[in-house]
Amino acid sequence: MRVLLVDDDRDLGRLLAEYFAPHGVELVHVEHGDAGMTELASRQFDVVLLDVMLPGANGFEVCARMRASCDVPILMLTARGDDADRIAGLETGADDYVPKPFNPRELLARIRAVLRRARPIAAAERIEVGPIVIDVPARRVTLDGADVVLTSFEFRVLEALARRAGDTVPRDALARDVKGGEYDPSVDRSLDVHVSHLRQKLEADPRDPRLIKTVRGVGYVLVKPT
Repeated sequence: MRVLLVDDDRDLGRLLAEYFAPHGVELVHVEHGDAGMTELASRQFDVVLLDVMLPGANGFEVCARMRASCDVPILMLTARGDDADRIAGLETGADDYVPKPFNPRELLARIRAVLRRARPIAAAERIEVGPIVIDVPARRVTLDGADVVLTSFEFRVLEALARRAGDTVPRDALARDVKGGEYDPSVDRSLDVHVSHLRQKLEADPRDPRLIKTVRGVGYVLVKPT
């Protein structure tokens, strides 16, 4: 496994490199966003660890740039207790966040959990809901036969709704599905943004959605054709 760490803390880079190596993880450490983009363009990475507080462009800006160019899983490294950073990271396309300071063992567990969600071990599985077709193992979505480019977070939201198509999915249940069974208030609060992005990509008129409906005070439903 190869992990890209974008963080200006050299001591953290050395610590993680030493901890990860016996676990079969190669850590590539750079100290600012431009270097991270260069590394990401030059070779394959399994996961990116991205600090919020970076010199130059901050982690949110770098996350948005990375997400626009590829679908590599991204874990944001945030200040402990800073809920706004966590929500902003999820909204810009991050897959998870890890509050600082953290235990390297916990970080490695989070990395593996994100990879399990991003690369589900499954036989060929295809979910069809009206004009939407989801190829789960390939992480591919089409609408009326045309490919729809989604972030990994948007994909998980849509997949969770599609698996219960026609039923209202409560917000807390949807947040748990997206996080692999773990409830996260930050994910819950960012759902509106991700559903809005999905509507922009899937709906003929995002202001008058026909596919993804909001059930006020409860959650969302992906409408099944009658």
